[in-house]
Amino acid sequence: MQKPLSAKRPYLLRAYYDWIVDNQLTPYLLVDATYYGVNVPTEYVQDGQIILNLSMRATNNLHLGENAIEFCARFNGQERQIYVPMGAALAIYARENGEGAMFEAEQLYLEQNQPQAEKPAKEENSFLRIVK
Repeated sequence: MQKPLSAKRPYLLRAYYDWIVDNQLTPYLLVDATYYGVNVPTEYVQDGQIILNLSMRATNNLHLGENAIEFCARFNGQERQIYVPMGAALAIYARENGEGAMFEAEQLYLEQNQPQAEKPAKEENSFLRIVK
């Protein structure tokens, strides 16, 4: 049985990011702000989406990981920690000319876009009993 393929999105996002930056353009990330686990300033969300500037000038400690995009950025002078699960990344493009890529839906991310079901508390057998 063949091992399932890994998701393409992290690889494509990093490649487009590098291409945009190498061409002295500004990388913008379109994010689904309603995706489970997203941590962005909600006051800047419009129609369930937010556009984030990923340039080196706008971010601090940018990490384009396998599972998420993480960085610190200033919004209205206040530093905020941003966390975007990879499934919430809808597109990456250059601000100046709009060139970039929109990401197709991948089953892995559709499954991750929901809170983990709470496991019921394990009932332990007690030695105490109610006596009437």
